[in-house]
Amino acid sequence: MELRKLFSRENIVKALKSPGALRIRVSHSSLMAISLLLLILFLAFMVRLLPLRWGFYLSEFDPCFQYRLTDHMVQNGFLSYNTWHDYMSWYPYGRDVAHTAFPGLAFTAASFYYIARALAMPITVYQLCVLFPVIMGTITCLVIYFVGKDIGGKEVGLFAAFFLALSSSYIGRTSLGFFDDETVGIFGILLLIFFFLRSIEPERSMKACLAYAIAGGLSLGYLFASWGASRYAVGIIVLYVFVLLLLRRYSSRLLWSYSVTFGIALFIAVNIPYIGFTFLKESSILLVFGMFLLLCAFELVRYFRTLKMKTLFFFGFFALLVAGLFALSWLGFIKGMEAKFMSVINPYERIGRALVESVQEHRPAAWGSFYYDLGIGAFFVPIGLFFAIQNPTNRNIFLAIFGLTSIYFAGSMSRLTLLMAPAFALLWALGIVRLVRPFITLLREVPAIPMRKMRFEGHVGKEFSGAFLILVIFLLTFAFVLPNPQYPRVFEHAYVPTTLATASMPIKPESTVPDWISTLDWMRINLTVWEQQTGQTAVICSWWDYGYWITTFGNKPSLADNATFNKTQIENIALVYMTNMTAAVKILKKFKTPSQPPPTHILVFVTFQVDSQGNIGDVGWGDEGKWRWMARIAHERYPWVNETEMGRYDEKGNWADWSDEIPDDGKTQGKETVIYKLMQYGKEKMAMGYSTVQIDPYFTEAYFSQTPLQPRNYGGAYPLVAVYKIDYPTT
Repeated sequence: MELRKLFSRENIVKALKSPGALRIRVSHSSLMAISLLLLILFLAFMVRLLPLRWGFYLSEFDPCFQYRLTDHMVQNGFLSYNTWHDYMSWYPYGRDVAHTAFPGLAFTAASFYYIARALAMPITVYQLCVLFPVIMGTITCLVIYFVGKDIGGKEVGLFAAFFLALSSSYIGRTSLGFFDDETVGIFGILLLIFFFLRSIEPERSMKACLAYAIAGGLSLGYLFASWGASRYAVGIIVLYVFVLLLLRRYSSRLLWSYSVTFGIALFIAVNIPYIGFTFLKESSILLVFGMFLLLCAFELVRYFRTLKMKTLFFFGFFALLVAGLFALSWLGFIKGMEAKFMSVINPYERIGRALVESVQEHRPAAWGSFYYDLGIGAFFVPIGLFFAIQNPTNRNIFLAIFGLTSIYFAGSMSRLTLLMAPAFALLWALGIVRLVRPFITLLREVPAIPMRKMRFEGHVGKEFSGAFLILVIFLLTFAFVLPNPQYPRVFEHAYVPTTLATASMPIKPESTVPDWISTLDWMRINLTVWEQQTGQTAVICSWWDYGYWITTFGNKPSLADNATFNKTQIENIALVYMTNMTAAVKILKKFKTPSQPPPTHILVFVTFQVDSQGNIGDVGWGDEGKWRWMARIAHERYPWVNETEMGRYDEKGNWADWSDEIPDDGKTQGKETVIYKLMQYGKEKMAMGYSTVQIDPYFTEAYFSQTPLQPRNYGGAYPLVAVYKIDYPTT
């Protein structure tokens, strides 16, 4: 009705006669807020583009698989995900993609690609995937603005967007090339928070609350389809609702919102093949059902008039609930969470799991890393938490729970400092705004007492308020801009190359390190020619770290990759490297099927130093630093593989040298292992032009990324990717 009145004939004629009537009226404060928000979004976008200096590459390892999945959807349609069995990975059996990967990220990126092509933008799938994290990181900063605005006004929203835009941990997961689940995961969590908190607001109409609950359910469903850490979002929502019940803030609106949100989300979840109906039996989801029953009990108890009836009902309800849980557990209906999720809740679960411990980002975070990430914000976050608890509105209660739980999980696993980034951005923003607001109010006031009299009577004047605001501005500048090595510099942290551009070395070179890039190009081009000449299929055996690179950029099948879901295959690959050549070739020959031959090539990556006397020493950035994990992982299945028997350690516990002794029990030791021989052969051949290590008759040099030793080195380290052809005995 209002729109019909607005576009009536009289108003249209009036607008045409007077163009000034068409002017959009925006307040000065709104214009300032929009301008600042646009500047923050521009800053967020540009900061994440800084790695472009070293080349336009995907970063790390998992993004390579996500790119392949996106490309598969673009080439074959969205539904092709459900039937794709990828034989390029986990050779020779392949990978059932639908039951081992989330489709949400690839689905989103493929949708973006179709939109870009519809707008006639000349972009490839690969280019879009490299840019996608930058785009999503910027959009997420926009979403957190609206979350912060609902919590404490425009000022909190702007500060929260600014802090998230320059958060080191968040930049690390949304910078150029980091095309992984986290790029849409944090976006989904913030959308869920925004919609769910709005859906339970009592001042909104029931129709509006229902619309927000539906949007919240779709957001959580999208999160289920995109990221395993969706369980964290489920946990904080359930905990939040439980706290509201303890604080006697139950309402029918809460029951409706909770039911609609989780009803839609779980319906989406069970239709994701990777999750399936068994997801409903997981202990984390049973908590959702338990909270739903508890909400129903609160709704029913409102209809009992006497305290006695209410008490009897609650005792009966809890008795039935406990009995039901016991029965479900006894019948084996309750399914525990996966080990990687349980290890986040209880870090001691990782003890004895070498494969989990071997991943750097799975280790607990040090408290110093929090300060490195937050800088001066580490002092404002507790202040924000104090103000949130002091004024316990529904939104502030949620913010406090979000902040405290994220601290725990970030401390449990360093990778999850990402979850802490949006929570701390909101708390930091709330703390600063609440601290500064009284001083701004004081500056705006017209003093009723003469300035001279105020000084003598001890009143706080505008000079003090101005000085405090200048101090806050200086602290923020100090935290983000000033180049003091004792404090975090966000731009310095963001200005780092992608992993492929540095050949997997933790350095910041002047230009791209070409070793891995050239090796992968050689695989894609030369090995394809070799396949055509010999009629064989080239298959690469490497440690699992490099599997995604080999499959994506080298376009060759690999035995294992960063998905690490087949623990047995990884243990067998570890045994290949940690045993002698004769035994290793026999194990490699088992990686075949009647229609698929065994692997044809084996790869090692090593970094080393050469001193002025020509002595070769290890750096530890390649397989020379990872072989210990190979030994530990192999030891879990093959106890005779013992890391401590491979050589000797010095008095400080540091690795000293490989052993060349073969004990009486015939175990393979030190210098007889495949990993030692292949690394040492490559290092000596590169440094001296020849090698004293014999690798024939089982292995033949196929490709070295550097040979002979070239003048370029990086921080004293020489990288080498060495590929060997496997020569199987005829008998």
